Amino acid sequence: MKPILSVKQLNTRFETFDGNVYAVNDVNFELMAGETLAVVGESGSGKSVTMLSILGLLPISTARVSGHAFFNKNVKAVDLIVLPANALNRYRGKHISIIFQDALRSLNPVQTVGEQISESLMTHLGYGKRKSYRRAVELLEMVGISQPDKRYYSYPHMFSGGMRQRAMIAIAISCSPDILIADEPTTALDVTIQTQITELIRRLQREMGMTVIWITHDLGVVAGIADRVMVMYAGTGVEISPVDQLYESPQHPYTEGLLGAIPNISATGKKRLVSIVGAPPDLFQEPAHCQFAWRCPYVFEKCWKRIPPNFKIGEGHLSKCFYDLKLKQPRTEV
Repeated sequence: MKPILSVKQLNTRFETFDGNVYAVNDVNFELMAGETLAVVGESGSGKSVTMLSILGLLPISTARVSGHAFFNKNVKAVDLIVLPANALNRYRGKHISIIFQDALRSLNPVQTVGEQISESLMTHLGYGKRKSYRRAVELLEMVGISQPDKRYYSYPHMFSGGMRQRAMIAIAISCSPDILIADEPTTALDVTIQTQITELIRRLQREMGMTVIWITHDLGVVAGIADRVMVMYAGTGVEISPVDQLYESPQHPYTEGLLGAIPNISATGKKRLVSIVGAPPDLFQEPAHCQFAWRCPYVFEKCWKRIPPNFKIGEGHLSKCFYDLKLKQPRTEV
């Protein structure tokens, strides 16, 4: 089965007065139809920029994106990276949609919530005003907003944080996209609302048959929602794995550190959480070796000489590390 999205050698740099910022470096992954891929990593690891690069949502004056992102909805794959803006608009929102992490800043403050949902329907599906109104009300009800016919005329500042996030989801799913990118959709929400939003997205995925990319820094959430996980560090995917394998046997030191920092209430006795020493690398420097080498407890001479390739650990499990965490010895390159 062909992947619905295939990203190859994706690179993004930002041109600034102080030099180039190498934000995304040689990212490669495939997304199968119907699955949930979680993208995890600390703040600044390139999770959101990777997805914004694919969708062409970065400022054209400073962002330089290269590589490929093949969307395989039709018989012929379309490379989203090379499409001009007017052609890319036919895919954004209709086939690939995104829930931004800050709903208050993402929603237009001078348009009603209903108008913003209707705009997407009229733009991509050619709905008239009356039909788009009816569908917008249905979508507001679908995402759990009470009195949707009245809330249609409400402005974003009149909604609570959880309601704004639900409105963002309504906009994102309005055209029944093939791929939904959820960019930390529960950020700044309390625990109860986080659970509600997570369950809402999972339910909509099942009902609408969507493929989901879930961006988060919370590995505790990932275990319950994802089929596969891509761990990102310093702008690159350092490990990709089925979710069960990742938790049972992490094969990159950074992944091991992230998992070791999760509190475990079922653990017996006292156990200190893992702290990853040091700081992320300077992204003004083009990567020339393993970016995690400064912080890695297993670093050795080879790590400083070149960037590690993707080592195949098992079926669907890849790791960019010269060191075998299972055998506790350097890997043998084929």
